Amino acid sequence: MTAASKPVLTGGCQCGAVRFALSAPPVKISICHCRMCQKASGAPFASFAEIERADFAWTRGKPSAFRSSSLAERDFCAACGTPLTFRRIDGPKIEIMTGTFDRPDRLVPTRQYGTEARLGWVVAIANLPSQTTLQNYGPDKVNDIVSHQHPDHD
Repeated sequence: MTAASKPVLTGGCQCGAVRFALSAPPVKISICHCRMCQKASGAPFASFAEIERADFAWTRGKPSAFRSSSLAERDFCAACGTPLTFRRIDGPKIEIMTGTFDRPDRLVPTRQYGTEARLGWVVAIANLPSQTTLQNYGPDKVNDIVSHQHPDHD
């Protein structure tokens, strides 16, 4: 990404120590259910936006990396632990965790991988009873929360 490029999408870690920008839209948005992605994300599945490395730049800080296999490394924030990317070693693309984008609502998955490890209950999530944060905690507790999370913008 060149300095003159206007970012298409931006994002970063929870504490704001590491930020990134994309100069082109993602090539593909996907969900991965494989066991390695479950462990790396601490969740039942991971969601990624794939981008050409040339269209991606770290704009604040640098992440730490973990070589999760002989194929790939995963970047994360050393300060807050936020998982940030999956990237094949020496590959032309980088996959960014969609939850780290400032506007994750713009990144709608179109395919799934690693479905051999998909947890059986995942397909029924949309049918579970749900509440908003306000409904869950109540207005008094919600109003008293002090967030230490970086805002979803620079």
